[in-house]
Amino acid sequence: MTTEPTSGFRHFHDQLGTLKQRLLAMSARAEELVELSVDALLTHDVGKAQAVIEADRELDQQELEVEHLAVELLALQQPMARDLRFLISAIKVTSDLERVGDHAVNIAQSVQRLHALPTRVTPEPSIAEMARRARAMLADALDAFVRADGALGRDVCKRDDHVDALHDSLFRVMLTHMMGDPRTINPSLELLLVSRNLERVADLATNISEAAVFLAEGKQIKHRAEQAEQAEQAEP
Repeated sequence: MTTEPTSGFRHFHDQLGTLKQRLLAMSARAEELVELSVDALLTHDVGKAQAVIEADRELDQQELEVEHLAVELLALQQPMARDLRFLISAIKVTSDLERVGDHAVNIAQSVQRLHALPTRVTPEPSIAEMARRARAMLADALDAFVRADGALGRDVCKRDDHVDALHDSLFRVMLTHMMGDPRTINPSLELLLVSRNLERVADLATNISEAAVFLAEGKQIKHRAEQAEQAEQAEP
């Protein structure tokens, strides 16, 4: 008498496991595209840049497949509590990962435009550091989400400030270049676009981390809003 419900329950959780694995694969691919686009920038390799642009279609397809599976599970299984929160959040997370791919494409397109410019500006080391931090945030954010690890999710949120600080620092350096030599204006602006796209990757990782906290605790957080609340509580 209990065999059928038990079998259905097991099938549902097998499908959830499949969904988590697909999310992890999608995240790994998004991280790879960010890494490849920045490597193309640092090595002046327009071939790698073109490879990123072409590979983005694969990420778009992965988004559709994951979203379809999540919607199917919502419709057919009518999940409750944490499983329901996971499926709702997973649909948003897939969208965030697809947008990470879009930002990698933006960086690759900057590489192509830089290659066509007569004046070159050597990318600041902070760009490579921003990319490293953003990719690490993305990996940890997905790990926090699939494991419903609220503590790790909160840790990733805090790390977003470091990426913002690197972007602000790079802006000041590029402004100095542009003021000192007008020929560097166009390449400097492209490098600022690269930096801005890496900052947005970190922001998307933060979004995913907030989803991890929601999944683990049932609590909606916004990193900066929570910081302000904690600061107010700390005041005498």
